[in-house]
This record gives sequence, structure tokens and C-alpha cells, in this order.
Amino acid sequence: MPEVSVMVEGGKASPAAPLGPALGPLGVNIPAIVQEINNQTKDYAGMKVPVKIKIDSKKNFTVSVGSPPISSLILKEANIKKGSANPKTEIIGNLSFEQIVKIAKIKASDLSSYKLKSQVSEIIGSCNSLGITVEGKKAQDAIKDLQEGKFDSKLN
Repeated sequence: MPEVSVMVEGGKASPAAPLGPALGPLGVNIPAIVQEINNQTKDYAGMKVPVKIKIDSKKNFTVSVGSPPISSLILKEANIKKGSANPKTEIIGNLSFEQIVKIAKIKASDLSSYKLKSQVSEIIGSCNSLGITVEGKKAQDAIKDLQEGKFDSKLN
């Protein structure tokens, strides 16, 4: 059973590259696949998402959509197009702790931690490399507050 893996912009897949050249040789209904991908990814507009298309021997297909990278979710929550060119000196945005928890819950199955508090810590660390603060604090200070229990009431 052939499988094609691509990254597409949410809701904007087209028969052009990367889908067309990957699917063309398989003899499948490319417009139907593109439509299905767009239906499943419309909530991720403006973000690149991983998509897998499995094709069986009768040319039937199944589309499975992964979640966008952590950085894309952070940038979307911060309403910013791209991260800071120099995150050590340039802060370009700020997220609330609630927004960080929301991202952690979306990415829970992809993170190395099993506990929400540790998952939140991973997301805060990712904010650092994008030049985004959390509750107005740099990542290391926000993580320190998290470890000291200052956000425990918001983790439920």
C-alpha cells in the first residue's frame, strides 16, 4: 500500500507540487484527494501541517493529518508571521499561560513528557527560540515560576 507524506498549508492544498508529482504516478483521483486534504486542514489556515495519504490496491485513499509544528502553533497564538531574527535581544510577542496550556494540550501526543506541567515547560522553551515571552517573562523565568508552582491553579 503506497503512502505519500507531504507538508501542506492548511486549507490550501492544490494539485501542484508537492502533491501532484507525488500522486500522479499512482493513478489516483488527485482532485478528490486535494479536496479531502483541504477539508481536514481548514482549521490550520496559515500553518504548514503534515499530511499522509495511503492508497490501497483499488486506488481508494485515506488522508490523515498531523498537528502543526509547535513553532507554528505558538506563532498563530501570538498572531505573528515569523519568529524573531535574534531572539536573545529582540522580543516580538507575548503569550498568556492559558495559551501555552492550550498548545501543550494540542501537542500532547507529540511531546516527550506525559505530565501537563512538563509539557507546558517544553512549549515555554520553544517560545524562547522564537523571541516570545510568557506572561511578560523570558522563558527561563516563566519555567522557574512554573516549577515553583505559581501556575498550578491554571493547569487543570
